[in-house]
Amino acid sequence: MADQLDRICKLPEVQNLTGLSSSRIYALMAEGNFPSNFKLSPGGRASGWLLSDVNKYLAGRASERGQCVAA
Repeated sequence: MADQLDRICKLPEVQNLTGLSSSRIYALMAEGNFPSNFKLSPGGRASGWLLSDVNKYLAGRASERGQCVAA
């Protein structure tokens, strides 16, 4: 099962999984609040995220439901 969790997701799939726009995903990454992507080949343009990292992010967000956050 761990092998399935560690497959690589490209941006459109990450957007579908999270419901976030690409600009919001990259802004959260810059803030250190979203998993970093990585290049799929040295010197290449394509990048992706590990599905397990995206799932951990979503689980963390879900665990914060109902908790009051001070502004």
